[in-house]
Amino acid sequence: MPRPHRPETTPGRFITLEGGEGAGKSTQSERLGRRLEARGIQVIRTREPGGSPRAEAIRAFLLSGGAKRYGPFAETLLFASGRADHIDQTVSAALAEGAFVICDRFSDSTRVYQGAVGEVPRPLISALERIAVRDTRPDLTLVLDVPAKLGLARASQRRELTGEARDRFEEEGLAFHTKVREAFLAIAAAEPERCAVVDAAGPPDSVERLIWAEVEARLLTPDAPVGDTADA
Repeated sequence: MPRPHRPETTPGRFITLEGGEGAGKSTQSERLGRRLEARGIQVIRTREPGGSPRAEAIRAFLLSGGAKRYGPFAETLLFASGRADHIDQTVSAALAEGAFVICDRFSDSTRVYQGAVGEVPRPLISALERIAVRDTRPDLTLVLDVPAKLGLARASQRRELTGEARDRFEEEGLAFHTKVREAFLAIAAAEPERCAVVDAAGPPDSVERLIWAEVEARLLTPDAPVGDTADA
């Protein structure tokens, strides 16, 4: 079945949060959503892998480690497949309605985990991204940056509180996660017009303020679809 066509531009805004394990992406996604809603903005929070029923099924397989034995190339194909469905089923419609879509991870994570670290060739990563993403590119990518050792410690503390098991990527060692951090910073340095690096090593309230400053400066222009302009 052909994928549905959508216009080249949409009235909504697409914000992605990227970074290594334990950077606080889920927490800050929720906090940012509340701030935007306080401005009268419609907000859709989503995540990758996942964000649609079929993509969530792919997520479960990937994070359980089911695809690891097939190698980074197979993981890349699965991420791209899930991303295409996520965009078609969730992201495109929300943007067309004028919503701000906040996504916990997007295509930069594939560039980093499967590309820069997994060594899947960059041309292949780029080709799959063009097919899956098409014109749905983030208006702003917030790279939440923490030292890899701190991020892994936070992830471990979170698992102790929630009883969650380590996922496929959390099981990797410090050297792996150090490479992940370096790769995200390299992307941000190469695309400063899209990416903002946020120091996420501090307490959540401080990180929230840094994120909000970036969103206000880059997206909440006078003609943006905002309601009440009072700070949350």
